[in-house]
Amino acid sequence: MTRRKFEALVERALRRLPRRFKDKLVNVVLVVEDWPDQKTLADLGIEAPDTLLGLYRGVDLTHRDSAYANVLPDTVTIYQGPIEEEAAGDPGGMAEIVRETVMHELGHYFGLDDDTMHRIEDG
Repeated sequence: MTRRKFEALVERALRRLPRRFKDKLVNVVLVVEDWPDQKTLADLGIEAPDTLLGLYRGVDLTHRDSAYANVLPDTVTIYQGPIEEEAAGDPGGMAEIVRETVMHELGHYFGLDDDTMHRIEDG
């Protein structure tokens, strides 16, 4: 899939975010990269065959206080290559994986940890 089409999936996932959450997105950017680099994987303790679909870097909303000012934006990175591999050529499946990944990484922005998000995702 071209980068432009993949980025459109990311943008669509962001547009589908409920307004009450979209309105709270402040000082955060979403970017698309091809693959996570080896340093990032090593820092997170991720070894093949596992990989990383997305990553949140920043100060989540629950840790921001009056000292939080004049800082660079938090970053949500969505990794195209691993998502394409995960989807195995299924465009509908890829759109769903992108949506789930965007939601998961934005969950970190809102202060949720992985365990909490997995409980929410599992229903």
